[in-house]
Amino acid sequence: MAFPDGARFVIIGAGIHGLSTAWHLAEGLKAAGKGSGEEILILDKTGIGAGASGIACGVIRNNYYQPAMRELMAHSVEVWESDREAFSYHPVGYMQISAECMREDVGTIYDQQQAIGYDSSFIEGAAETEKYMKRFFNDWQAKGVTSVLHEKKGGYANNTASLYGMASKAEAQGVRILSGVTVTGFVSDQGSRSIAAVETDRGIISCEQLVIAPGPWVKFFWDLLELPASVNIKGADGKIHTDIPMWRYWALEEGTLGVDPNLQKTNGGKMPPVIHVDSDAPLHSDVDGSLITDKLWGIYYKPDFHFGGIQGGAMPYPVEKAADDVKVDPYGIDSPEFIVDDNFAHMWCSALAFCQKRFEGQIELYKKEPSGGIGGFTPDSFPVFDWFRDNVYIIADSNHGYKMIGVGKLVAEEMLGHSNSLLQPFNFGRYEAGELHPVSNSPFPWS
Repeated sequence: MAFPDGARFVIIGAGIHGLSTAWHLAEGLKAAGKGSGEEILILDKTGIGAGASGIACGVIRNNYYQPAMRELMAHSVEVWESDREAFSYHPVGYMQISAECMREDVGTIYDQQQAIGYDSSFIEGAAETEKYMKRFFNDWQAKGVTSVLHEKKGGYANNTASLYGMASKAEAQGVRILSGVTVTGFVSDQGSRSIAAVETDRGIISCEQLVIAPGPWVKFFWDLLELPASVNIKGADGKIHTDIPMWRYWALEEGTLGVDPNLQKTNGGKMPPVIHVDSDAPLHSDVDGSLITDKLWGIYYKPDFHFGGIQGGAMPYPVEKAADDVKVDPYGIDSPEFIVDDNFAHMWCSALAFCQKRFEGQIELYKKEPSGGIGGFTPDSFPVFDWFRDNVYIIADSNHGYKMIGVGKLVAEEMLGHSNSLLQPFNFGRYEAGELHPVSNSPFPWS
C-alpha cells in the first residue's frame, strides 16, 4: 500500500476497538449510502493485536454490578454471537462463585440480568453452592464461598484469531490497515478545535474525523490533545474532590498452567464454563502449606487450547512504574506485555488447587511466558467513551477492552450521527456531574 496523504476517517489502534469500529463503520456507510470502507484508514505502530488485545485472557462475561456496564456487555455478547467461527468464540458460559460478603451484590446482578433478559441462574448458600459446583466438577473443594451466578451466555474467545477475523471483515469492506506507523502528533485546524491531520513517523495524514482506540497508551494521546491531566469528581455526598489524576496504572497478572486443557472437562465430558472465584477463606500454599493471604482474594481460569493449558489470572495491583523487565515503547509508557513474577505463579496455582483437587501438585507445570499486562485506568476504573476537540472520538476502555467488541458498533453509529444511550453513561462529564457508577465489594477494580 502506498503511504496515504489522507483519509475521511482515521482510526488509531488495530486492537479490538479499532477493528470493530472500522468494520461497523464501513458497513454503516455502505448501508446508509454515505460512503464506503475505502474511506477508512487504521494506523497501528506495530500491527494487528500487537498490544493489549493480543495478550488478553479473552473472557467474555456480563457479570458487572453496574447497570450501565451490564447492558453494554449484553450488547457485546450479541456481537460475539453474530459470527462465532470468525471470532473464534466459545460460548461455554461463565460462573461467578463468591464469598458471603459479595452475595447481596451478586444477587442484585442476577436480578437485573433477568430484567434485561440475560440468561443466568443464581444459587445461594454454602451447601447449595458446593452441591451445584460438584454437578460440574466432582473434585470441587473451594471453601469460603456461598453463591454461584451462572451466566449461560458468554465464555471466551481466542484473542489473536478473533482479531484477525475482525480485520478480515473490515478489509472485505475496503478498510485499509497500515502497520508499523507511529503517531507522533496532531495538526489542529486553524480557526477551530478540530484535528485536521495526524502526524506520523512516515508523514502527515489528513482526516475529517479521528477515532483514538489505543488501549493502555491512551495517556500519550490524551496529552497530545492537551486534555486535562486531572479531574474534579463530585461524590455521592455532594462534595467535590479536586485534582484527581486522570490516569493510573495497574499490573494485570495472568498465566497458564501447562496441562492438557482437557483436564478441566466437566463430569459429563464437556468443556466447562469460565470459572471466577472470590473467597475469603485463608489461602495456603500448595507447595509448603504456608499462608499466602487471609484477606478476600480472587482468581479466574479456563481451559484454552490457544494458550495450551489452563489459562487465567488473579487480582491486579497498582503500579507507579512497571518492572525492569517491561519493554519501553515509542509512546513513552511501558508496554502492556510483561513477565509475571513467581509470587503470582505461586498464588494462582495454589488457588487453582484450593478450588479443584485435580490441580494439586501441578505448579511445576506453570509456563513462564509473556502474559498479563499494564492497564491504563480512569479515576473510577470504568471506560470513557466521548467526543473531544470537535471531531475526535476517544475509546478509553479502562482495561475492560477485549470483551467489549460491541463498543465499536456503537462508536460507528456515533460517527454516522446517531447517538446511543448505551454509551452515554461513560461520557467524560460524569466526573464533575457526580454521575458515577456504583461500587461493588469485589476485589477486582473493574467489577
